[in-house]
Amino acid sequence: MLLQQVINGLTLGAVYALIALGYTMVYGILELINFAHGEIYMLGAYVSIITLSFLTVTGFTSNNLVLSLLIVVIVAAIYAAAYGLTMERLAYRPLRNAPRLSPLISAIGVSIFLQNYVMLTQGSADKIFPHILSSGGVSLGNATLTYLQGFIIITSIFLMTILHAFIKKTRFGKAMRATAQDKKMASLVGIDINTVIMTTFIIGSVLAAVAGFMVAMYYGLVNFYMGYVAGIKAFTAAVLGGIGNIQGAVLGGFMLGIMESLGAAYISSEYKDAFAFIILILILTFKPTGLLGESVPEKV
Repeated sequence: MLLQQVINGLTLGAVYALIALGYTMVYGILELINFAHGEIYMLGAYVSIITLSFLTVTGFTSNNLVLSLLIVVIVAAIYAAAYGLTMERLAYRPLRNAPRLSPLISAIGVSIFLQNYVMLTQGSADKIFPHILSSGGVSLGNATLTYLQGFIIITSIFLMTILHAFIKKTRFGKAMRATAQDKKMASLVGIDINTVIMTTFIIGSVLAAVAGFMVAMYYGLVNFYMGYVAGIKAFTAAVLGGIGNIQGAVLGGFMLGIMESLGAAYISSEYKDAFAFIILILILTFKPTGLLGESVPEKV
């Protein structure tokens, strides 16, 4: 029972961590809490279903399942990246020098707009993602790690590793870290901070789209308000680990997923979503810098 809940928690935590990375990267550079990031995750899930439906109707999925899923996630990532980029250009860049409350309000406005946009264009009813993968898994004592859970955890860790290497090892990653530490000095030494910020939004949106794709497969349905709850939980994960800190977002995501899963199993599943808010309140009250604090050299 305990091991099964830990596995379930790791699966949820992997998704939260992917979304939380978008929050923490944007905050690290702009000190902006992008409340519309959860809606990018929701868009990724919707685009995944629409693309898979199209491929299924054309008969492509029945003969090329793996290739179909790859196409689905690529289309979702491109679509989400385009939205993330547009959001940065239209809603945040004009307010870059405005009081900090202005872009925050703009983010909330974008979030509400995207929710209503999807509801009006796709309907308010849940959309179903077909169960196309095997329901089997690997037995671990009394617990089972399904193939889908294994896929979600491994894919998430792989993407986090790629992101870590990109930020640590590449020239553009160094530019991102320099911009996070001091945008003015970074621009004076020749770094195009607009490109850095746009790239940050694109990377965060791609990670959120992949998370949306995997959650659609895991739960089998999506709706237009799924981004709100997931966004709040991912934000909680970012705060738990130390917002602005890449490693903190990953740690916070996995910890939140495990705590939520254990709470639902041993306390009450009806309060599952409330655990994230309780954790957020406790962290903001007793350790507002998060578990890993504000590690300036690591933040992006």
